[in-house]
Amino acid sequence: MQLRRTFALALISVVLVVALGIAIAQTVDLRSAAAEDLPKTSPVSISSDPAPVKIERAFPNLTFERPIFLTYPPDGTNRIAVVSQYGKLFLFANDQRVEQPALLLDIVERVEYKDRENEEGLLGLAFHPRFKQNGELFVYYTAKGGLKSVISRFRLSKDNPQIVDPQSEEILLEIKQPFWNHNGGTIVFGPDGYLYIGLGDGGAANDPHGNAQNIGTLLGKILRIDVDHHDLGQKYASPKDNPFVDVPDARPEIWALGIRNVWRIAFDRVTGKLWAGEVGQNTWEEIDIIERGGNYGWNLRESFHKFTEFNLPPKPGPVPAKIVGKPIDPIFEYHHDLGKSITGGNIYRGKHVPALVGKYLFADYVSGEVYVLTYDETIGKATAVHRIDPKQMPVFSFGEDETGETYFLTTQGTIHWFRPE
Repeated sequence: MQLRRTFALALISVVLVVALGIAIAQTVDLRSAAAEDLPKTSPVSISSDPAPVKIERAFPNLTFERPIFLTYPPDGTNRIAVVSQYGKLFLFANDQRVEQPALLLDIVERVEYKDRENEEGLLGLAFHPRFKQNGELFVYYTAKGGLKSVISRFRLSKDNPQIVDPQSEEILLEIKQPFWNHNGGTIVFGPDGYLYIGLGDGGAANDPHGNAQNIGTLLGKILRIDVDHHDLGQKYASPKDNPFVDVPDARPEIWALGIRNVWRIAFDRVTGKLWAGEVGQNTWEEIDIIERGGNYGWNLRESFHKFTEFNLPPKPGPVPAKIVGKPIDPIFEYHHDLGKSITGGNIYRGKHVPALVGKYLFADYVSGEVYVLTYDETIGKATAVHRIDPKQMPVFSFGEDETGETYFLTTQGTIHWFRPE
């Protein structure tokens, strides 16, 4: 009897080991197969010849504490707004001689920011397309206490329309974050009038919860919402043509997925294309054009390459049974030999530098290099990438003014722009 029991237990053990081995093999094969399902093409290389463009300090009398974003109110005043990561918004005249910005909004007491971590804070600002009429603007910040991202609407003060009323906050979305990093943070109105939101995968390394490929969560996605209407029980609506509105168990706000940590996204004001700088993990940084229902691969791949985690904890998250959405290649990638954290920019549509018109500007936060990318609309590919000398302090972010001129912001608190060589 004891022998029979021992034999039975041994047989069960063998079966379990075999089954476990098969399950592991299937998981590995599924990750490999899923990665292989994604298209692969060779990107253009960075040219050794610099672009015929120079960089100058803009608004030399102004400095800011951690200026994380720059934009403008679309009201015909040609003013510029700058976001301080600590929790303040500033507004000033688009005049190189300006000496003092006006404080537009102060929500420092609501914002979580820590120097030793530095990916939290007040991260995004978007003025309503009808700001001149309704005085509405929207912000993205990580809330005091940590591990929660907030997208809120604010309004100009009724008593003083030169400032925003801090008590007018209307929270549209609160998103719990499992870790402090990978918050994304860009919010921007598209040409369709909807608000687009860039969210990271939730942080840590390797996307341990599998958020980027899971359409049941908002993390690791580009969202698209309607702030002028609302669905039942919400302060906003999900447009009916969002790609996953009618998919069971999917979040209807999702516009695109497979995102690790976009920094930043921006619409081309001429073509309407949505450009994104996607921060990589181990080896590759990438630039994407975001499309409806697009899947940008994380964490099955890093840029064009099958993702491997280098055996670093935590382990990669669950592997999806199939690729959801349309797999889309990056427009461009570069190796960590050249830089380690992309700062996405925008398509230049200004007048001061004709050589840059229609080209995409971006930088690397670690290396300090600033680049210009040429994209051929007819073939849908990047055809050239040149650096713009000299190297800069780490570049936080790019932004545009009302006329289409492009600026970038540095860790030194300064604003810079471009001029012909």
